[in-house]
Amino acid sequence: MSDRAKRNTLLSLFIALHLVVIFPGFFSTQGYAEQSRDLPFSPPTRLHFVRPDGHFSLRPFVYGWSQSALDAGTYDIDYSQIYPIHFLVKGSTYTIVKGIEASRHLLGVEKPSRLFLFGTDDLGRDEFSRMLYGGRISILAGWIGTAIALFTGAIVGLISGYSGRWVDSVTMRLVELFMALPWLYLLFAVRAILPLRIETTDTFILLIAVVGIIGWARPARLVRSMVLSAKERNFVLAARAMGASNFHILRKHILPQILALLLTMAAYLIPQFILAEVTLSFLGLGIGEPVPSWGTLLAELQKYTVLVNYWWMYAPGIALVALFLIYHWASSTIQQKVGVPLT
Repeated sequence: MSDRAKRNTLLSLFIALHLVVIFPGFFSTQGYAEQSRDLPFSPPTRLHFVRPDGHFSLRPFVYGWSQSALDAGTYDIDYSQIYPIHFLVKGSTYTIVKGIEASRHLLGVEKPSRLFLFGTDDLGRDEFSRMLYGGRISILAGWIGTAIALFTGAIVGLISGYSGRWVDSVTMRLVELFMALPWLYLLFAVRAILPLRIETTDTFILLIAVVGIIGWARPARLVRSMVLSAKERNFVLAARAMGASNFHILRKHILPQILALLLTMAAYLIPQFILAEVTLSFLGLGIGEPVPSWGTLLAELQKYTVLVNYWWMYAPGIALVALFLIYHWASSTIQQKVGVPLT
């Protein structure tokens, strides 16, 4: 496979992954909080294309199954009951954006059958649906936190690098202070002083705000270094000699040069901020039940019985690793294109 084909493939995966987690309601099979108490820790539902009589079916289907009467941890398959997979089916209502609701799902089966593509948890909740909704929380936290960090860092870096003198000196001391702070422990400290029970929306806003405020220092230092170099170039000196204002020089000549740096930094910082949200939720300090995030889903693995018996509960961790690899590729690709070092 050529390099161009590899780039196109990875770009397609990047776009597809984000579309799925941005609109989880459509791609999920049910709501993230819907419970099937009679089906705890059910294994992933297998899709079949070959019927018991050996005939091939173009439409995938599932067999009927129920919990075993002898063992609560196993399930019996009824090969006499066949339920075809239907597309664009009506199901549980979900919110696309605030004020707009829908009930169409990409996949579904007729009742009484169930479709659990990634199995269920201890309450019988569909892991696939919860992973999609959890991905939206975790990825949005990374994106919004990165936007805050880059916006703050760009403003501080521009002012520091262009002003120079005492402004630059004071700003860089502040940057060094923030870069020396252990961000994880600072997040723990901020969360510890807050009430244990706060609204999910408030928790989410708090997380992304703290993560973004902590992460502005590195972009600020890099932007400052580029501004120091750019403001001494001939075209900037010529614009200043012709009477251009500082705002005009920053907007027309310097800011366009740092946009590539900010884009590269975004691909570099988003995975870090996603990991920050996942870590806090994993430790019980972030998004709380019943709203899922990848951290709360992975927290189930703290139970020994889940860790050793139910392999499908590792799915959020696998998705997290795949996401980090895609962002690593994106960061490397952008850095090679623009030639901006992140040191």
